Amino acid sequence: MTGFPGPRPISGDAVRLITGSVSVTITGSITSQGILRDGCGVLELTLPDADPQQRRDLERAKWYQYELYRGGALLYSSPQLRLSSTRRVKDGALVVTGSP
Repeated sequence: MTGFPGPRPISGDAVRLITGSVSVTITGSITSQGILRDGCGVLELTLPDADPQQRRDLERAKWYQYELYRGGALLYSSPQLRLSSTRRVKDGALVVTGSP
């Protein structure tokens, strides 16, 4: 699947995250969702609370791509996305927002 994921969240158990300098696989509860923000479509990728270095590495990245998996099956493969923000939510999960 490569199309824009739309407003319905897609949940997976692993994500392969690629930035300009890093390629890492993260496991746990992961969600991808397309949302409209200021009239533009953006993707939010919610990663489980894990290594604090993740946020610092992602904040330094200018772009990222990801592949979302469930049970080893590819659910979604993103285009290259321009990083627009990172934030932590109450449960410690890291939310990464980017636009095509």
